Parts: sequence; C-alpha cells; structure tokens
Amino acid sequence: MTLELIFITFSQIEAMKILDIKVMNGPNYWSARRHKLIVMLLDLEEMEERPTDKIPGFYERLTTLMPSLYEHRCSEGVPGGFFTRVKDGTWMGHVIEHIALELQTLAGMETGFGRTRESDHKGVYHVVFSYHEAKAGTYTAKAAVQIAEALINNEPYDLEAHIQELREIREEERLGPSTGSIVEEAIRRKIPYIRLNRRSLVQLGYGINQHRVQATVASTTSSIAVEIACDKEETKNLLEASEIPVPRGKIVYDETELKEAINKIGYPVVTKPINGNHGKGATTNIRTWEEAVEALQAAKKYAKAVICEKFITGRDFRVLVINYKFVAAALRTPAAVKGDGKHTIQELIDIVNQDPRRGYGHEKVLTSIKVDDFTNNILIKKEYTLKTVLPKGEELWLKPTANLSTGGTATDVTDFVHPSNVFMCERIARIIGLDICGIDIMADDLSVPITENGGAVLEVNAAPGFRMHLDPTEGLPRNVAEPVIDMLYPPGTSARIPIIAISGTNGKTTTTRLIAHIVKQVGYKVGYTTTDGVYIQNQLMVRGDCTGPISAEFVLRDPTVDFAVLECARGGILRAGLGFHHCDIAVVTNVAEDHLGLQGIDTIEKLAKVKAVATQTVWPDGYVVLNADDELVYNMHKDVNCKIAFFSLHEDNKHIKEHCATGGLAAVYENGFVTILKGSWKIRIEKVTNIPLTFSGKAEFNIANVLAATLTAYIRDFKTEDIRQSLQTFVPSPALTPGRMNMFQFKNFSVMLDYAHNTHGIQAIGKFVNAVDAPLKVGIIAGVGDRRDEDIISLGEESAKIFDEIIIRQDKNLRGRTEQEIIDLITEGIKRVDIQKKIDVIRKESEAIDYAITNAQKDSFIVIISDVVPDALEQVKRYKDIEDGAIII
Repeated sequence: MTLELIFITFSQIEAMKILDIKVMNGPNYWSARRHKLIVMLLDLEEMEERPTDKIPGFYERLTTLMPSLYEHRCSEGVPGGFFTRVKDGTWMGHVIEHIALELQTLAGMETGFGRTRESDHKGVYHVVFSYHEAKAGTYTAKAAVQIAEALINNEPYDLEAHIQELREIREEERLGPSTGSIVEEAIRRKIPYIRLNRRSLVQLGYGINQHRVQATVASTTSSIAVEIACDKEETKNLLEASEIPVPRGKIVYDETELKEAINKIGYPVVTKPINGNHGKGATTNIRTWEEAVEALQAAKKYAKAVICEKFITGRDFRVLVINYKFVAAALRTPAAVKGDGKHTIQELIDIVNQDPRRGYGHEKVLTSIKVDDFTNNILIKKEYTLKTVLPKGEELWLKPTANLSTGGTATDVTDFVHPSNVFMCERIARIIGLDICGIDIMADDLSVPITENGGAVLEVNAAPGFRMHLDPTEGLPRNVAEPVIDMLYPPGTSARIPIIAISGTNGKTTTTRLIAHIVKQVGYKVGYTTTDGVYIQNQLMVRGDCTGPISAEFVLRDPTVDFAVLECARGGILRAGLGFHHCDIAVVTNVAEDHLGLQGIDTIEKLAKVKAVATQTVWPDGYVVLNADDELVYNMHKDVNCKIAFFSLHEDNKHIKEHCATGGLAAVYENGFVTILKGSWKIRIEKVTNIPLTFSGKAEFNIANVLAATLTAYIRDFKTEDIRQSLQTFVPSPALTPGRMNMFQFKNFSVMLDYAHNTHGIQAIGKFVNAVDAPLKVGIIAGVGDRRDEDIISLGEESAKIFDEIIIRQDKNLRGRTEQEIIDLITEGIKRVDIQKKIDVIRKESEAIDYAITNAQKDSFIVIISDVVPDALEQVKRYKDIEDGAIII
C-alpha cells in the first residue's frame, strides 16, 4: 500500500523544465579543449528532492530501456559504474547527461564528455555534454529529458524512434565521408576549418592562407576541367584523341537517334545522362529495343542529352588520382544477394542488411540495401518478384551501378595496379586537367594493361567519392585525404594567420584598436573585431557589438586578411564559445565586477574564469599578456601552457620583480616612460606624454592599455621604432576610437563622451576627470537593467564622487527593469555620498544631451556616458558644427 501511494506521488510530478539550451562550438567556460558542447539549463522542479534511489523501479526501468549504459564508467571508473551511481542514488540532471550521451552513441555519433553542475539557484543545473552535430545535440537534450520523465512515471517509451530521428539528423547535417575525411586530416595537422554552409563547402585555414573544398573539389581544381568531366562526350573525345581506350558511343536526344546509335554500335549498350554522376539515370547491359527505350527515358530525367555507348564486359574499377599522382584503386560490385534455394529475395536482402558493417546512410562501412525503382526494374526484366525464392548459387545484382551509397561493396586493389595503367590514369588526369579525379575503368583485371585485356575507360569524374578507399569492404584502407592536404598545403606553407585575442572587463576595445593600428603600421592587412563593429583593413564591414564568435569567424573567413586582432567579450564566450580554437597571443586587461548574476556567473571569480578562456587557447610557443596589477588576472598564468608576459603601472610590482628576476618579459610605466623589461634590461619605448592616447599621462587606465599593446607588439618582434611611431600616431578621436574619451572643445565649455558602463569604468574615468581643471563637472549617466541592485547603486556612488551635477538618463534597452526602478537605485547611490547633490532626471539620452549642452555654464566640463555611441557622437558633432559655422540653422 505504501509503495502504491509513493508511485502515485511520483507519477504526478510536474515536468522538469528546460530553461535554456546553448550550443558551444569553440573554447568555452566549461572546457577550453572540448569545443562542441551542449549546455542545457535544467530546472529539476520536484525531482531536486528525489534522487534515483527514492524512485521505485527507476533503476530497473533504466537498465531495461538502455542496457548499453552499462559501458558508462562514471566516477566509479569501471563498467557499470554509472548504474551503481543510479542504484545508490544520484540526481536526475546527472542521469539526463548520460542518457544524452548514450542516445547519440546509439545513433552512430559516439561521444563521451559530460558533466552536470548545480547553478546558483537550488534545483537548477547546467547539464553539459558533447555532440557531433549541433542540431542532433539540441534534439538529444530535449529527448533525454522526455526519456527521464517517462522512466520516472513508468510510462512506455519508443526509444528507437529517437534513435532513427537522430540518424536522419546526422545524415542531413554532417559532412559526407569524403569531405569529412579531408577535414579530419586537416584537424590532425592542426589546420583550422570553418564550415561555410550546411552542405559540403568548407574553408581550410584562415584569412589569406585559406583554401576551400566542396565535396572533393578543391579551390585549386580547374573549373574548365570540371566542365569537361561533366560533359561525358567531350571527355570521351579528348581521351580518344589521346589514344586512351574508350567505348564507342554517340550522343542521342530521342528514340530515332537512339535507334541509329544502336544500329551502328550493336547490342549490348549502356545509356546515361551526359552530365550525370553517382550512377543516376544510368542503365547497363541493354540487350533489347524495349529496354533501350525505357533506359532513354530514365536518363532523360537528369539531362536532355543522353550518351549511348557499347557495354564493355568486365569488372568495375575506380582509380583515384590526386595532384596528378595515382593514389588508390578499388574494385566495385553492385548491391547483390546470393540464392540459397530457401529464402525469398526480400529475405535475402534482409539477411544481408543484418551485417553489422551495414547501416543507415554513411554511418558505417557499408550502406543498407534498399529496394527502389532500379531494383524493381531488374526484377521485372528477370521475371522475379521480391517473393521469389532465388535458386541456390545464383547471384542477383540489385542495382545497375556499383555505388557504395546504394549498397555496393568495394575491394582495395591499389597494390595490384600495373605500372602501365598507373601511367595511363595519371596521364588522363593531365589530359582533362583535374587535380582530384576518379577514373572508371571496365576491365577483367588492372594488374594487366587494359590495352591488352580489352578494357576501357568509361568515365572521368570530378568530385570523386573517397568512401570506397577510406573504408573498403575488403583490403587495406587508404588515407586518400592525406594527398589532398599535401597538395593544398605543401611542406613549408602555413594554413594560419597570426591571431591576437583580447579579453577583460574594461579597456578591451581600446587595446584591440591600438594593437590593430600597430599591426597595420608594420605592413599587415589586419582584420579586427570590437564592440563598435568588424573592421577589415580599417574599413567598417559590420556595425554593432561584434565581440562574439560569429564576428571572429567573419575576420578569419576574409581572404584579404593576414593578421587578426579579436576582442573577446564575456557574452560571446558564454553564449557559444570563442570563434577560433587557438591563438598566438592572448591579452587580459583586467577583471572587475560587471554582468554578475547573468548566465550563471554570480561571482567575480567565475567571471575571471570566463575571461581566462582565451588564455587557455594560446599555442605552446605563444604568449599570454597579463595585468600584474590585478590579482585575478595575474593568477591566470597558473593554468596556461605557453609563455608568459606581464604588464604593470608600477615598476616595483612584486610579481613583475619576481618574473623578471628569472629572465621574464614585462612592460611597465617607469619614470614617465612605457618600458619593456627583458630580464634585468630596460628598453624604453616612448614617453607617455608623447602618446596621445594617454592624454599627457592623465588617463592612467589608457597607460595600462598602451602597456598591454606595446608588450604584445614587442612579442611579435616588431621594431621598437615602429612601435614608437604607432603609439605617436594613434590619436583618440570619434573616428579612430569612437566612444572612448572623445573630446569636443566648445568655445565656453568642453564635452567628453565615453562608453564606460560599469563601476570600474566610471572609477577610471573619474581619475581623469579629477585631473581636469573646471569649475563645474556635469555627468550624464545611466544604469544597466540586467545588473545587480548593488552594482547600479555603486555606479551612483562613484558618479557622486566625480561630478558636481548629475543627469540621470535611461538606456534604450531596460533589460528587465522599469525606468523608475533604475533611477531610484542610482539616486540611492548618489545620496549615500552626497544627499545635497543636484540631480536631474531626463529619461531620453538625446534630450539629456540637448539639456546639458544648451544649459552649459562657462568653462564647465560635461561627461556623457553613452550606450548608443554613434547616435550620441552625431548629436554632439552637430552642436560643434553649428558653433563652428559648418551648419547654418
């Protein structure tokens, strides 16, 4: 009775809630090494109080539904370890993680990384697991929750339906075996890749060093050669003119021409569309006029022109030539069954499909045989049906062509090809001009010259399939992707371009822009990303906050770029990871309290972990450039596997001293100079007063940015005179550094516009404003709605310390709060510092700017803290143009 009551309670539980699903596709907060992760935020609801050992029958139902989970070792470290955890009691988030991993494995996408961590809210967990295809990963996350709920409630569940759906998603989404093998070979050589569409177009390498492949056509492949190969008649004519043995044939368009061709050639014949591939529309061994008419119609579904040629008897061979060198050869056999005198044809097909090497699509070495129109036509010609019992010993071909994708088999014969045939195939590749080509030969044997055994070359194919060579049914597998990569990237060539990544709370954009400026001055064609937009060689390509992975890929995809400088913000890292897998230098400016409480990052230590992701992607021979004045940033050096350099505003910083005492590299601000420390040696680059970005040394935070950029440039072996000149010519302005201390000098007052959006940024601006000689300092400020109460109050406190008068405005996006709520919090912070402080509330930013400028007192200094920098800049510039007479109103 008690058990029944408990079961009823559980059967009535509320469904667990998926709060969010994120797809990581690069180094991320959860793992810098495992890039392809699903991060599901899951609310267990009532199940938070009910581990698995408190759910009657759950263990038994799970082991029955998914017995293969026995292989999951979990923390126990032995097979069956996960089941032990379930039996002893574990939480449902952990169970769902393992179900998600096993679901993918059962669908042919084996993957094994997972972890489940509780968030800062009780009962809400981050369920993290690896995936092969993003769409399959997100589907799996939802399916795993549904399965767990069915197991909890003792409801029947069709697991096979999920598995089949995942197989279909896999086949739809993933790269084919040929392109996939090229990408895998590139990964093995640490060559980066970017998938350019949902099909098979892939970029290998970055920027100016990129190559593209689509299926097995490369960017080096001649388009004329592809056109020739697709025109079977033209191919045949060229080969025949070069004394390559080819079948006699003719192009036909209708039955009359077909009749003339057959009368000239004689039966048996073959028909195929002139521009067909993969055996589509082809019919072989045609021996009657009725068969010929039917075959013509089948071919005309794919092309108006049909080639009719003599059917050459023999065995079907495919020879692969890459970079005009013989690489591999395979004997191909169509899908077939062999009679035993007992089973029907359909039963024989089912028996063949039980071969564990056969699977759905390209998931295994062989593809399952499916009955289609071609199969039915063959059966009709032989006066068979699927219910016919095939005589013992009789072999029945079920397809007209020997393609693996329709269930055919392949046997590797690479080592048995006669040198004369090797020479002929390499010559054919040159004749057609194809650097990657598949040559179809019909002959009894390739170990004998085909000129001696009556063989012939049937076709030359662009974009030949690699699967038969990679995973032959019999014989040695051949890594045919290797010569493709050798061709695209010969020894001594690079697929990469230098990448510098900049992270931190404040100063990222200015540091990024300064580094990009130095790189450009040295002569590189630089692409860079910032909170203002994406720039290619100083041309603005995309406007907006472009500090995420999509913007990084935009730069790395650009074929004109030979150097990338990428700002990497918190949001993009948490949303999808970084847009690159490795970089040469990673810079971290600082870590300050900002965005806390968002996306599970509720402490500054967790925020530091986010900012540190870029540092963990640096190549072993690369550098991290870290702020030694910030303990959180300094401590990042403990978790990196590369060289380390520090910068500091203080020459006597203890970390700098310790580092340089052992021969380390650093940059410091000493005696008014930006100086490189190389062990005990000093290399003075330039006086701070000669660097416009520092505003004669008044903008201390920009001195720190200059140190980081200078150290980065020095690490890249840029000449000190080039670095010096770049620092001198980087003049802060609305054009060069929009929203970063943009100064406007009016006749009777001054205006500064800045993007400072957190307490740390306001404090940095405050040091500069305090050094400004002005009788009245006015600040236009705003709070950000998705920050914590204490952060908004703190912003008000810091503003009160800096400004004599404060105008509170509102951002365009309130991010979850009301206007009044934000205004009240800022006001509370201001009054904590000075209860008498003059405060005006003008909600619209443009109206607040209008009010401040039109009511500006003589010699006053107005600071506009803006979130929509372009609009605010245009508004201030318009006032300046009116004062200067450039605009008449």
